[in-house]
Amino acid sequence: MFFKAPKKPLTSCDIIHNLPGRLRIQCRALGFLDDYKDDIRDRLEADYAVTSVVAAPGSESVLIFYDTRKSNSREILELTEAVMASYSTVAFQIDREIHNKQTVQERRLHEEPLSEMLIRIGINAMTLMIGYVRRPAPSVTLFQKLTNLNALTAISLSKPIFTSGFDSMRYNGRPNADTLSAAAIMASLLSGKSVSSLTIILLADIAELMTAYTMERTRSAIVGMLALEEQFAWKIGPDGKEIRVPLEEIAPGDLVAIHTGSKVPVDGEVRSGEASIDEASLTGEFMPAIKCRGDIVYAGSTVKSGSLTVKAERVGDDRAISRIVHLVEEAQSRKAPIQAYADRFSAQFIPLNFALALIVYLITRSPTRALNMLIIDYSCGVRLSTATAFAAAVCRSAAQGVLVKGGNFIEILSEADTLILDKTGTITEGRPKVASVYPADPRIDTRDIVEAAAACEETTNHPIALAVVNKVREMGWQIPKHSPVKVHIGKGVEATVNRRKIRVGSEAYLKSASVAMTISDTIVAAMQQRGEKLIYVARSRQLMGVIGIQDSLREDMKKTLNRLRRKGYDEIVLLTGDIEAHANVMASKMSVDSYKAEALPEEKAEMVLQSQAKGNRVVMVGDGVNDAPALAYADVGISLGRGSTEISIETADIAINNDNPLLLPGIIGLSQKTMHIVRQNFATAIGVNTIGLMLASMGVLPVFWAAVLHNATTIAVVSNSARILITDIEKDI
Repeated sequence: MFFKAPKKPLTSCDIIHNLPGRLRIQCRALGFLDDYKDDIRDRLEADYAVTSVVAAPGSESVLIFYDTRKSNSREILELTEAVMASYSTVAFQIDREIHNKQTVQERRLHEEPLSEMLIRIGINAMTLMIGYVRRPAPSVTLFQKLTNLNALTAISLSKPIFTSGFDSMRYNGRPNADTLSAAAIMASLLSGKSVSSLTIILLADIAELMTAYTMERTRSAIVGMLALEEQFAWKIGPDGKEIRVPLEEIAPGDLVAIHTGSKVPVDGEVRSGEASIDEASLTGEFMPAIKCRGDIVYAGSTVKSGSLTVKAERVGDDRAISRIVHLVEEAQSRKAPIQAYADRFSAQFIPLNFALALIVYLITRSPTRALNMLIIDYSCGVRLSTATAFAAAVCRSAAQGVLVKGGNFIEILSEADTLILDKTGTITEGRPKVASVYPADPRIDTRDIVEAAAACEETTNHPIALAVVNKVREMGWQIPKHSPVKVHIGKGVEATVNRRKIRVGSEAYLKSASVAMTISDTIVAAMQQRGEKLIYVARSRQLMGVIGIQDSLREDMKKTLNRLRRKGYDEIVLLTGDIEAHANVMASKMSVDSYKAEALPEEKAEMVLQSQAKGNRVVMVGDGVNDAPALAYADVGISLGRGSTEISIETADIAINNDNPLLLPGIIGLSQKTMHIVRQNFATAIGVNTIGLMLASMGVLPVFWAAVLHNATTIAVVSNSARILITDIEKDI
């Protein structure tokens, strides 16, 4: 395996020296946090057991003195890991800046329009064809060498290459791939080999066109996934009339009318009207939201029913949906470790090519052989092959409803070995249903129990309440008229129906109201064993019965976990806020390795950190607000399903905007395939170009064929990367 990234995360900690009351801990992140060492020391010393701390960023370690009567080495290590984890973003950014200084500034291909690239290729190809047909006389003088058709075309087409190469030397003090190409083109022209210079430019443009096309496909796929397609808006003029205008003419403060079936074109505040808004493309929330005066709406959401008048606050690139698109575009700069390595590798070999050209010329006195040392280089093949592979992976993912926020997550995902799953809304559908109803007395009808419970739950938005109300509506029953509902937070609800008090809630709540629990213990045990959540219903002081609520497993979730096992995930952990009995049932059904019940958000994050401290690469999958901390701490955080909340999607590194769990092993399989292709590209680019350099230095390979060999290799590895664009990630890759 080539260039495998370090197994441990940046903020993982190891004990390197341990004496009673004295502990030295090493953490790689400390090496980047010299400006924060005082803050780190203060936070560690704030612990009641720690007496003093010496932070040494130079040695990437921290020396901690503590009271052995109050703590031990394991707890001090956990404390240090927790403190260092809070600096993970800062350390990562500094680490990336240092790596960027080791690379060279290259042209951003996706900033060049594809149409311009096609025109360049067309002009180049046409010039070569004319030269082949006309067979011009050989150029003798320097003036003739630089003023024939081939030479003039090469000079005009190579302007971006010369500009980039010169700017790299001027501003960075280092040559880049374009510097090398510019030198090779100029050397070809001066030696009268203008056909070779055109060939160099033509083949390089073809490779870059393929890369730029892949990046453009990526952006289009992201925009398409977010359904950003409104180009016009209905602007309300001073006279109150609606005028259809291009979207770019809408300015902050303008009033915009939005009707049923239309997409919201701006971010803004509702001034009048009421409508049901589908915000799934932005938040993943499958239930439409009701928006009225004073509410905020976002561009990209859809009006399902109703009409709104919205005062525009953010337009154009300031809109939320535009910021998401730009966020993912900028994520291309979040290079994977192997991609950053490729950039540094190619940057280090560029000066070597100049040195080889000089050495070969001094030994052979052959300008042709020396020129080949400039034409054949590792930079283009290595750099473009990795960039195209990761761009293609992000593109293909977006096309199938998976938003990946950077190529670095593709590589980390391919090497991860531990999966931590939230239960509600991730393993399960997050839409509880009534699974069973048992009366406390055979004379009580189950319909009466459910209808009484629905009377108390009708105005509540809790998922369990919705399950009861939906059951009544599905069966065609009626919700009885009732008094205003009184809510006892965390316990239950009550209301008056036909002058009799109805109480719905936990066993403890009903007992506190002096309701006798006359339901059979056998029935209760059986319901709990099936993983049902119990709610008790009482009328006055009499128990009517118990309703079992169950959240169904996502379809294909068991198959999903089996596929993940085959892909190398040897530890799968279930986290849930449910009680122990329910968690145990779910863990048994899913055959996970371990589980934690009644887990709070901070405990979920702690589980991630503890697993990372063991040297595991952790993937966290969740969908709710309480999963956001764990998603942020994980090596890769994934939000799964249309029910994912906005904060979990924003925090997650990968957002699966689909309820199909098979996309989870699909995106992991895609990441592994991507890394396999990247390694193939490395081997091909390095191997073929090395052979080419050897043959060229011996005079076996002419300049023209050296250019063909080098650029054909680049085209080959870029084409190999483009295979990812036709991958179906819903299938088991």
